[in-house]
Amino acid sequence: MLTDMKTSMDAHDGDGGDGGDGGVVAELAAVAETRRELARREEVAVRRARHQGLSWAEIGTLLGVTRQTMHRKYREVG
Repeated sequence: MLTDMKTSMDAHDGDGGDGGDGGVVAELAAVAETRRELARREEVAVRRARHQGLSWAEIGTLLGVTRQTMHRKYREVG
């Protein structure tokens, strides 16, 4: 299954229709990597904020989500 996906992605790489040099597959891979990096940065920032005494509500407000969402996502942070 992964081999089929890779073959399909290889067939479409460079076929972004926009004349770009990386293709749509490379662009999507870059987006995925950016999301992973952003998630890592968020986790570090949340940990630091909690250790400095910010509440879940304050952190959530700064990130544009509810206190409940933050607590559920990072409950192991404390």
